[in-house]
Amino acid sequence: MAKRNKTISLIIPAYKQQRTIAKDLKRIKGIMDKSEFSYEIIVVVDGELDRTAQEARKIRSPFVKVVGYKKNHGKGYAVRYGMANAKGDFIAFLDAGMDLNPESLYDMLSCMDEKKTDIVIGSKLHPLSEVNYPWQRQILSWGYRSIVRLLFGLSVRDTQVGLKLFRRQVLEDVLPRLLVKQFAFDIEILAVARYLGYKKIEESPVQLNFKNWSSITSRNFIKPVFNMTWDTLAVFYRLKIRHYYDTKSKRQWRYDPDLNFRVNVG
Repeated sequence: MAKRNKTISLIIPAYKQQRTIAKDLKRIKGIMDKSEFSYEIIVVVDGELDRTAQEARKIRSPFVKVVGYKKNHGKGYAVRYGMANAKGDFIAFLDAGMDLNPESLYDMLSCMDEKKTDIVIGSKLHPLSEVNYPWQRQILSWGYRSIVRLLFGLSVRDTQVGLKLFRRQVLEDVLPRLLVKQFAFDIEILAVARYLGYKKIEESPVQLNFKNWSSITSRNFIKPVFNMTWDTLAVFYRLKIRHYYDTKSKRQWRYDPDLNFRVNVG
């Protein structure tokens, strides 16, 4: 298949994925090879806590890049780290673990191409989505969606699926302003993008088979739920009250030689 001139960068933040990362990357690469876009896959190892980096590097390909750092910083930080290394005209994020079928990216690329959108997000609530989701998680998801709709008024219904696609310009404007490193990163990036005028956001179907629901049935689920809610309220405060994300307040970047990464400095 002849490739288009446009390139897509697919960022995969990976945390403690040593058991599956090589198999998952092989699958993702096979899917991207069939795409009409040129591509690069950037695996960001979010902390050297196991053999995730070594296993990922077993996939030897000029289209697969493995980067990372020693200390775990969270998904938001990992995605920004990937962005600093990305060269694509379009940039997508896909959660590691393969709960989400990477083939859903085809529909997202088609949607962005046809509708000229700024952002396309995977959605469990799309009528064509195929979702296997425990009821405990469904209740939490519904509650969080209600909070997000009340606070931010986003036109999209589902902000939390770990598969999103952006035009490069959107991320170049939005990422330098973000603060959230772990919880509520998804809502911060969407709320700030909309605030800056990127309102062409579409939802796309996904195939989701949620495997890791042990945290929902354990006593420890209260802490991540609290942290998620707290970070979401903090985004609302910065956005609606402090106006922290205004264009005049755009954050500056500097290059950190220790991290080999551009970092937010104020």
